[in-house]
Amino acid sequence: MAKKLPNDALLSEIFQQVSSAKTKAEKIKLLKQYNNAGLRACLIINFDESLEFLLPTDGEIPYKKNEAPAGTEHSRLDHEYRNFYRFFKGGDSSINGMKREQLFIQLLEGLQEEEAELFVLCTRKDLQSKYRITKQVVQDAFPAIEWGNRG
Repeated sequence: MAKKLPNDALLSEIFQQVSSAKTKAEKIKLLKQYNNAGLRACLIINFDESLEFLLPTDGEIPYKKNEAPAGTEHSRLDHEYRNFYRFFKGGDSSINGMKREQLFIQLLEGLQEEEAELFVLCTRKDLQSKYRITKQVVQDAFPAIEWGNRG
């Protein structure tokens, strides 16, 4: 069993630990142990095919990576999840495309580098390219999540 993460662990640290777990049961246990709204939001963004991201997902995103050490001078994905709706169909239709892109870049620039990368992977539905976490593991860990009919 991996060492216990601190209570204020970044989502990127949690995802890395879950990814490193050897068994499906251990992955499920870790997801439940570190369960929070931001973690579930990232998993839903990645695995729910009905959720449509309103910005281009291909190519390099023009943001300046926040190089501040982990734990200093940046926001956290598990706190910023309340603003994710702005970037998805059915979220905030009052925001125009340019403003939405600006808000997205501001969000990424405020996050620690690995958390920004994690969120970009989720919006591209490509979490599995870096982390060994499957939709089945997420469904088993969080059976209350209702999939589909978003946006």
